[in-house]
Amino acid sequence: MASPTPLPSQDDSLSLNERIGYPPDARLVILSCDDLGSCHAANVGVFRALREGAATCSSLMVPAPWARHAATQYVGTDDIGVHLTLNAEHAVYRWGPVTYAPSLLSGDGGFPSSIDDLWEHADPEEVSRELRTQVERALAWGIDVTHLAPHLTAITLRPEFFDIYLDLAVEFALPIRLPSTITAEQAGFPFRKLAADEGVVFPDHFDHDWRAGSRSRVLAAIDSLAPGVTEIHIQPAIDSPEVRELSPSADRWIDDLELALDPDLRDRLDAAGAVLIGYRELRTAMRAG
Repeated sequence: MASPTPLPSQDDSLSLNERIGYPPDARLVILSCDDLGSCHAANVGVFRALREGAATCSSLMVPAPWARHAATQYVGTDDIGVHLTLNAEHAVYRWGPVTYAPSLLSGDGGFPSSIDDLWEHADPEEVSRELRTQVERALAWGIDVTHLAPHLTAITLRPEFFDIYLDLAVEFALPIRLPSTITAEQAGFPFRKLAADEGVVFPDHFDHDWRAGSRSRVLAAIDSLAPGVTEIHIQPAIDSPEVRELSPSADRWIDDLELALDPDLRDRLDAAGAVLIGYRELRTAMRAG
């Protein structure tokens, strides 16, 4: 795949740990918050998790109704990426593309609810234009974008959309989220190798587990950390009538915030020998080559 702009050459003999200044056997953890901008409760919860808790970064859903509010709460020290969004999965809460993209609209308004519906109808040119505009809008809002992370992995495991994901990572020189618990054989193409060959940086370990509610998953991941960079994601939100009307998963999102703020979580990380980092460190390494 041709790169829009070449990235600096890199020393392939170095591990990701070494490229960001840590020993090869260090256990580095990115605790990331998904769905910033999705609703007011998520905005408050995510920024609390970042500023008062153990979370180290988040990603913004630019097309979502509360994205502009999230951008107004941003300060330069926040580690914020773009949560590339092509789905609106909630039955009574809809959002849609920020560009003219008829193939990305469902029959009931907004983006498709399901990934299968998206994959069946989405035109790759419209996907590319929409996702590039989402990144550009975040930059226009003053966000120093640190990484890219797809919403619901809609573009990760479909080759024609993965090419777009990779093109954006190269064009904007940004690291990306990629699952490590799905093999190239399961995906049908070597997505991690393709990214590495283009000089795109991504965490060594990321569990492709999208259950709402994260406490057991997060604690299990911490207790079994391997050397390298591990990303663990949560969806923190404050308790409010809004979020409880939004989804039956609200209780689990609220618990994600309680988990991020719980001092015992930091004790668990310390006991595992974990060092907390963000995506900004990966971006620095990627741009340095």
